[in-house]
Amino acid sequence: MARLMQGFPPDPAGQVTLANWRAAPFNRWGFQHVREIVPSAEIRNDPATLWQLASGQADPGRLAWLGEFLQQTDSDGLVILHRGRIVLEHYAHGMTAETPHILMSVSKSLLGLLAGVLAARGELDPERAVTDYVGELEKTAYRGATVRQLLDMRAGIAFDEDYLAVAGPIIAYRKATGWNPVEPGEQPSDLRSFYRSLTQSNAPHGGAFRYVSPNTDLLGWVIERATGRRYADLMSELLWQPMGAERGAYITVDRLGAPRCAGGVCTTLRDLARVGRLLAEDGARGGRQVLPAHWIEDLARGGDRAAWDAGNFAPYFPGLALRYRAKWYALDGPAPLLFGWGIHGQHLFVDRGRGIVIAQFSSQAQPVDVERMALTLRAVARVREVLDGG
Repeated sequence: MARLMQGFPPDPAGQVTLANWRAAPFNRWGFQHVREIVPSAEIRNDPATLWQLASGQADPGRLAWLGEFLQQTDSDGLVILHRGRIVLEHYAHGMTAETPHILMSVSKSLLGLLAGVLAARGELDPERAVTDYVGELEKTAYRGATVRQLLDMRAGIAFDEDYLAVAGPIIAYRKATGWNPVEPGEQPSDLRSFYRSLTQSNAPHGGAFRYVSPNTDLLGWVIERATGRRYADLMSELLWQPMGAERGAYITVDRLGAPRCAGGVCTTLRDLARVGRLLAEDGARGGRQVLPAHWIEDLARGGDRAAWDAGNFAPYFPGLALRYRAKWYALDGPAPLLFGWGIHGQHLFVDRGRGIVIAQFSSQAQPVDVERMALTLRAVARVREVLDGG
């Protein structure tokens, strides 16, 4: 295999392109250079308001076993915070602390936080119908669905989220977002027009959990309509800057500027960890309330366990007492856990009670690898036990 993107120009065998950037081994380079492949919009930070992360490295022996775990999960980077201090930071595969990496569906979790801010400001009503904001969807399967049902993945939209499919609606969706190339002679599409094709329902709105990524991109459209502002600018103004992000982030956009809210955000690992720290501190940074505390509490306690158990993602997390609320997974039990999850091994885990944040980027070959998901959850449990002990 030729070295990826080496040479001027690179060897054709090692070129990362729009056609291969999410496939191994090309994703190892592609996930760290997304804006060189797909158009993007900047999510600006404010260097004057940096939220410092103090270093308090743990005893190397206590977490040394993580080295094997990082190799087993094709990890590009890992940051662990305990009580706001970095106790472990690791990078691989050319990644550094300054490198933005795609979050995949952890992007959804960021939207869930932004929605909470807008709801608290009275600019977004989770109980209103989606078509109140985007009237163009009256003749689609979204008619009758509420913003809350999209947030909780309980809209009855017929869409097969098969990441390994080579044809069908998910390929049309990827082309609409600019993530896949169009075929020769094929007319270019766009994300907002794509929704006209979603006319079939497979269940009543408000029923079981059904993971449909287009629901989250649609929420981005709802948010832009509700506020009259670009999504990237809102994320910058209401989260990234007040949180004290160290570096700007960015989000992929389609050919007409529609944001890929379901998976297109790219950030540094430390800044993703700062998001987790914000949740661990009930939405406050110092004396400023960045995120509504009641919204975070609702993430931890809201959602419908029965809807989750009847849904299509429960088999990925066998035996776990999970709920899904506003784009966050909530694990019940003696030590509750909030987390965001993305394909190919992107994670943000937040143990609010113990003040532990675990942020991980990976370039796994398979979009969904159940064995590695289980391995990751076991590793997270062990980290929590180790840090809770001292």
